[in-house]
Amino acid sequence: MDEIDDEILTGEGVVLSTGAASVTMRMLSGIIDLTAYGIPALLAISAVERAVLPLNEALVRALLIIAAVVMLVIVPALVETLTRGRSPGRYAVGLRVVRDDGGPVSFRHAFTRSLVGLVELFGTLGMLAMTVSVLSARAKRLGDMLAGTYAMRVRGAKRALPPVEMPPHLAAWASTADIRRLPDGLALTCRMFLARANDLHVGSRARLATALSARLAEYVAPAPPVGTHQEYMIAAVLAERRSRETVIESRRAARAAGESVRVSTLPYDVPDAVN
Repeated sequence: MDEIDDEILTGEGVVLSTGAASVTMRMLSGIIDLTAYGIPALLAISAVERAVLPLNEALVRALLIIAAVVMLVIVPALVETLTRGRSPGRYAVGLRVVRDDGGPVSFRHAFTRSLVGLVELFGTLGMLAMTVSVLSARAKRLGDMLAGTYAMRVRGAKRALPPVEMPPHLAAWASTADIRRLPDGLALTCRMFLARANDLHVGSRARLATALSARLAEYVAPAPPVGTHQEYMIAAVLAERRSRETVIESRRAARAAGESVRVSTLPYDVPDAVN
């Protein structure tokens, strides 16, 4: 088995894709974004230069740098954060930027991508980004590599995969097992394998299940009962991981709601006066 960032290539040459956008789609999206952000930036820089140049040349340089950073870094990062990975170009072609594990990007991811994009997109008119994307998996540019993100297809994509079910005979073992945090790439690979297992050749399916279960075993203790099928073990670990993360998020949300109620009332648990 050869595991690639965006694909799982089995011994029979069957590729399991995670839905990354092609280089062509990213190029089209980049051209639209280059126009959407570049033209307003040039207009803003030109306006600043005309207004301030007669007064102070040093001030002009400082304001030009500030205008370029705001229009080409801050604004795209804010747009990408507020739209959960979209931009004018990605809206047009049906793409979305997500984390390597498939989750939504934060401002940190968007800012990193925009900051690096200032050089590889606007500084080289997209030539550097296009070259790196062609040579990298998932058509990533340098900003994606540093931020840990990639662009995935949204429009025309397949429906969401059904949730992984816990094998009943492994529920007791999984509930008491110590499961360390799984690498995002490994968890995604296991998830895609379970979703595509029925489409694989029997031999390839068995080899892939054996390899993935062996990697999962490094993060789980104790080992599953002797004789447990590898696919059941993979499903049990992923299902238990999902359940535990759901509980953690539920507790976090409840705690945040409780804190919100406390800060909205008077101090020291003094009840509000009834009017």
